[in-house]
Amino acid sequence: MLGKGVVGGGGGTKAPKPSFVSYVRPEEIHTNEKEVTEKEVTLHLLPGEQLLCEASTVLKYVQEDSCQRGVYGRLVCTDFKIAFLGDDESALDNGETQFKNKVIGENDITLHCVDQIYGVFDEKKKSLFGQLKKYPEKLIIHCKDLRVFHFCLRYTKEEEVKRIVSGIIHHTQAPKLLKRLFLFSYATAAQNNTATDPKNHTVMFDTLKDWCWELERTKGNVKYKAVSVNEGYRISERLPAYFVVPIPLPEEDVQRFQGHGIPIWCWSCHNGSTLLKMSALPKEQDDGVLQIQKSFSDGIYKIIHRPPYEIVKTEDLSNNFISLQEIQTAYSKFKQLFLIDNSTEFWDTDIKWFSLLENSSWLDIIRRCLKKAIEIIECLEAQNMNILLLEENASDLCCLLSSLVQVMMDPHCRTKTGFQSLIQKEWVMGGHCFLDRCNHLRQSDKEEVPVFLLFLDCVWQLVHQHSPAFEFTETYLTVLSDSLYIPIFSTFFFNSPHQKDTNMHQRQLSLPLTQSKSSPKRGFFREETDHLIKNLLGKRISKLINSSDELQDNFREFYDSWHSKPTDYHGLLLPHIEGPEIKVWAQRYLRWIPEAQILGGGRVATMSKLLEMMEEVQSLQEKIDERHHSQEVLQAEAPCLLRNSARLSSLFPFALLQRHSSKPVLPTSGWKALGDEEDLAKREDEFVDLGDV
Repeated sequence: MLGKGVVGGGGGTKAPKPSFVSYVRPEEIHTNEKEVTEKEVTLHLLPGEQLLCEASTVLKYVQEDSCQRGVYGRLVCTDFKIAFLGDDESALDNGETQFKNKVIGENDITLHCVDQIYGVFDEKKKSLFGQLKKYPEKLIIHCKDLRVFHFCLRYTKEEEVKRIVSGIIHHTQAPKLLKRLFLFSYATAAQNNTATDPKNHTVMFDTLKDWCWELERTKGNVKYKAVSVNEGYRISERLPAYFVVPIPLPEEDVQRFQGHGIPIWCWSCHNGSTLLKMSALPKEQDDGVLQIQKSFSDGIYKIIHRPPYEIVKTEDLSNNFISLQEIQTAYSKFKQLFLIDNSTEFWDTDIKWFSLLENSSWLDIIRRCLKKAIEIIECLEAQNMNILLLEENASDLCCLLSSLVQVMMDPHCRTKTGFQSLIQKEWVMGGHCFLDRCNHLRQSDKEEVPVFLLFLDCVWQLVHQHSPAFEFTETYLTVLSDSLYIPIFSTFFFNSPHQKDTNMHQRQLSLPLTQSKSSPKRGFFREETDHLIKNLLGKRISKLINSSDELQDNFREFYDSWHSKPTDYHGLLLPHIEGPEIKVWAQRYLRWIPEAQILGGGRVATMSKLLEMMEEVQSLQEKIDERHHSQEVLQAEAPCLLRNSARLSSLFPFALLQRHSSKPVLPTSGWKALGDEEDLAKREDEFVDLGDV
């Protein structure tokens, strides 16, 4: 069976462990206990971070089937993270500059990133929660970024085991109060350490001037106006202090139903058509109130249907599109494909992996989102219609689709600062409930619904298919998704601008995102053997587009016409959405699974990059007639790239090899366009000025 290696990377024979890591068996720890205490590694705390509990003589497993080995050290829990401090940590660098996150270490897990905790009792794995009567000999932590950590507690003192296990369970599983989040401790302690980069200005949309600037940029100021009627949140705690509405709309109408039922501007197209959104009016039982609401709605629709607004098409997302429950269910199934404990589990699921992938419906939901966005674009671009997105609170699917439309239609939103400003405008100021959707407070009556991750996955499909059109790479998107669970960025921890403003009294520091070249390059990881996948799975995945879901004639004509022409990377951008064109975001979902990657793939990746460079040089030679000079440059650069490729692998930049592959995987032939890995590895991840994003 062709397994996951086809999707996320190839493999080969067993590779030796990195020689610079000292691995031990569990039974070897006891004899080295004295040595452990002598080589304790310092725990680095962020401003406001406090140590809660710790345990020594803990083995962090390097997961293998044959003989379980690992690195011993301390396991600590603070009010910000769980951290493993390996006693051989200093040796891991081996003189090489590694690609690191400025906030989270390789063995750090923020408390908000913990998904499930399991204990192993007499070789049986059980979920851990609440007060325990018996404590496990092994601890397994599944993370929301899909990492899996294994810790052996067999040789740890009993009292330390009780403290560390109880502490981790309590601080990651128990319901929390908003004010108790580490976000507030950090904000107080680090308020004088905020950093911004004026070169990368993100528009925050927290002033009337910001909205006026965006109206002028999109030429929407002819038909729409920025209003301050909600300044101080005196009308609605759901809406931002400032927003944009049609010019004829009286301000008293905005105040009637706390901002519900009014058309709010999202973006204006170059031809004058507009994307709007509207939240539903409150549900009332009283006939008199219902009559008032009907009269109010009729008046609103008359305003947006008469010139200069012309035709308005309504998209009812609450009733005629995917539901939040569908998203939650699909992702719950989908993520289980990547939370792999060991090689045996990996190969046990390998034979049915594609069936499980299809049954999760996650890729189908991505396809439906992209298809809906293209349908909206066809109305805006080809039919010159205004589109009104209607949703109960206009804060979930409205955010997703309005953002996707702008990424596809507006090249400014494909720049780094433009994309950050888009997130600030549509998601933060648009009132997306990050606190609830990510369930940061661990409320038992709430399920995590990854709407924002779904958006990033949709954007990744675009980056994967049209990478030259973007100023950022997939690594940027991956680290942005990880930042959802790092509680020092206020961006992703509130339900509304009002909630944020009433709880935070100063702006947070800029978000440290690992970012490669600022020029639009292709991402690091490409799904391999594309033709093979299409041939083998074409019929199977093509069922995602079936006769009951035929594309409308106008849509199909628009879609086919665009794809029949050369792509203008500075103009409209449409993704391919047929069957196997929608792919698994390998870098995010498969990055922690060695079996799904190329063992020693750095050399393969470098050779692929060299071939791409040769093609580029040849093209330049034809245009600028510098054949001999270009060949000399290429020959000079090639040995350098090959010489340093040994330490690279397809796990780069997120992990080192951690497991032996117990079975061979298909060789790789399609890895290319990986960006400048050598340059990236030597750089520290730069601060990307997100302001609050």
